[in-house]
Amino acid sequence: MTDVIQLLPDNVANQIAAGEVVQRPSSVVKELMENAIDAGATQIKLIVRDAGKTLIQIVDNGCGMSETDARMSFERHATSKIRESKDLFAIHTMGFRGEALASIAAVAQVEMRTRRATDELGTRIAVESSMVKAQEPCQTPAGTSIAVKNLFYNVPARRNFLKSDPVEMRHVLDEFQRVAMANPDLFFSLHHNDQEIFHLPPGNLRQRIVKVFGDAVNKKLVPVQEETDILKITGFVGKPDYFKKTRGEQLFFVNKRFIKSSYLHHAVVNAYEDLLPADTFPFYVLFLDIDPMRIDINVHPTKQEIKFDDEKLVYNYLKVTVRHALGSHNITPTLDFEQEPAFQATPTKTPFLKPQSDRPPSVSDYSRPPKQPDDQRHADNLRHWQDLYEGLAAVDKADAQQGEMERGTGSNEILNFEVRSSAETTAMDDESGSFSKGQKDPYQIHGQYIVSHIKSGFLLIDQQAASERILYERYLDALGSQPIATQKMLFPRTIEFPAADAALLRDILQEVNCLGFEIAEFGGNAFVVHGTPADLAGVSEETLLEKVLEQYKDNLELELGTQDNLARAMARSAAVKRGQPLAISEMQDLIDQLFACSVPYSSPSGRNCFITFELTELQKRFTR
Repeated sequence: MTDVIQLLPDNVANQIAAGEVVQRPSSVVKELMENAIDAGATQIKLIVRDAGKTLIQIVDNGCGMSETDARMSFERHATSKIRESKDLFAIHTMGFRGEALASIAAVAQVEMRTRRATDELGTRIAVESSMVKAQEPCQTPAGTSIAVKNLFYNVPARRNFLKSDPVEMRHVLDEFQRVAMANPDLFFSLHHNDQEIFHLPPGNLRQRIVKVFGDAVNKKLVPVQEETDILKITGFVGKPDYFKKTRGEQLFFVNKRFIKSSYLHHAVVNAYEDLLPADTFPFYVLFLDIDPMRIDINVHPTKQEIKFDDEKLVYNYLKVTVRHALGSHNITPTLDFEQEPAFQATPTKTPFLKPQSDRPPSVSDYSRPPKQPDDQRHADNLRHWQDLYEGLAAVDKADAQQGEMERGTGSNEILNFEVRSSAETTAMDDESGSFSKGQKDPYQIHGQYIVSHIKSGFLLIDQQAASERILYERYLDALGSQPIATQKMLFPRTIEFPAADAALLRDILQEVNCLGFEIAEFGGNAFVVHGTPADLAGVSEETLLEKVLEQYKDNLELELGTQDNLARAMARSAAVKRGQPLAISEMQDLIDQLFACSVPYSSPSGRNCFITFELTELQKRFTR
C-alpha cells in the first residue's frame, strides 16, 4: 500500500493559515497598521476602496526594510520580533507570529514598496497567491507602502461570505479607531473612496478620544489613574448619564494592545453599582500596563484574547479604581441615608425643623423628616389598607353569581365584571376581526401594557412593540413611494457627528430625507438640519438622529438592506416607550392603527405586539 501522508504545498498551507489570520478586510487593516507601529512610524495613512474589498493600502514613515528583509517578510513564521521561545513572555511589540504578510499574500494581490532612510533606492515586490511575481529596485519615500488588492480573489467561496460594504466598512472603522486610540501620540488618517474620514493629529489621550468620538464626549469624561506594584491603570470612563444602548465605545488595552474581555467589562459595570439603566453600556477607554511575564497573549491568532496569571486580582483592582474615580468626582451617591434625597421615603413639608436645644443645628436636623406620633402612624396605616381593599365589598355578590353559574343557572356574562368605570371602550367583533365602540375604555398597566376588552375576553398590548410595528410599516412606505411630510425649522441647526457616524449618515442621507428630515451636508463631519418629520414635532433632532444611527449600526450585521434597516432604526427610535403614560384617545388610536397594519402580530424585531386572554381560560385558572 502506498504512503498517503504528504506535505502540503506552501500556497495551500498559507491559505489555510489565512483562514485564521485574515477573516475580513478589517483583519488586514489591523495587521498592517500594527506592523507600521512596530516599524517606528510616526505617520500612518490608511486608504480603502469598497470597504477594503478592492484596495487596502497602508503608507507609513517607519524604518523601512532592506531588499532581503522585504523578500523574507512574505515567508511564513519570518519575524524580527522574537528569537526564542522565552521571548513569548517578554513581548513589547504588536506582532510576533510572522504569519500576517504570508497569509495576506496567499489570498490577495500584494504590492510592497519600502526604503530605509540610509538607502538611495527602495525595493518593490509584487506577490500573488504566495508567488513572487516581481522584485525590483524603485524610487519611493523612506518608510513602507503596502497595497492589498482584490482580497480573496483566488478564494471565491471566502469572498462570497463577506458582508455588504457598510458592514465591512464598520469593522474597518472599528479596527482603525482601536489602533489610533492606543497610540494618541502618532498621526493617523483614513480615506475611503477618495473621501477623508479621519484626520487625527498627534496629541494626548483625551484629545484623541474627542477627535474619534466627537466633542460631546469631552464633558462626560472622568479620568482614571491608579498605579500599584502589579499593574498600572489609566484612561477615562464616562459619567453615568453618558451611556449607550449598544456596544462599541468600550475599549480595553493591555500594554497598548486592544483586547476583548467580558470578565473585565463585568468589573467596570459593577463599579457603577446601579448608576446605569438596565441593558445599557458605560463608555470607557482603559489602559492596563502590566509585566509581560504576568500575561499570555499567544492564545489566538488575532491576539485579542489574553490570559492573566491572576484574573481575580486584576478584576478587583479595576473595579476599585473605576469606583474611586467616579467617587472622587462626586458622581457616586453618598452613603448618608439621612441626607441622600433618593432614600427619603417622604419629602419634608417644612423647610427646616427648629432645634430642640441650644446646641448649633446639624445637617441631620434640617434633613430628617419629622417623626410621626404612634397614633398618627397607625391611623395612616389603617387608611392605606382601606384604600388597598376599597371596592371589594362586591365580592359577596360575585361569589353568589359564581355559585349560580356552577349550578348551571348563570352565564359567561357574569365574568364581565367592571374593572374600571368608564363610558365606552374598544370591543372586537369575533367574526369580522374589526374594532367597534363598546362599553369600556382601554387602560394602561404600569405604563407599559394596554388592556382592551373584546367579546371573548381581553387583549394585552405591548405599547412599545405595537408602536414600533406601526411606525415600521409607515416608514417602509415612505422609503418606497410616500415620503413623510416635513416640518420646516424657523432657524436651521448645525449638528456635528463623530467621524464614523458622519460617514454613515452621508451614505444613507437620501433615505433619511425620505423619512421626513431635510438634512444637507455642511462640510467635514457637520450637517445642517432644515426640517424634521411633522409627526415628531417637539423631539430633539440631534437626539433622534443619534438614536437612529445607533440602531442602524446595531442592525448592520443582520444584512437587512438599507431601507429595511433604516425603517427599523427609525421606528425603534421614535416609538412610544415603555413607561410613557397615554391618554385614552392615544391608546385607542394606537390600537386602531395596529390592527390596520399588514402584520399586526409582532414588532419588526419579532416581539409579540399583543396577547389574547379568553374568558374560558381565565375561568379555568380560578377553578380548583
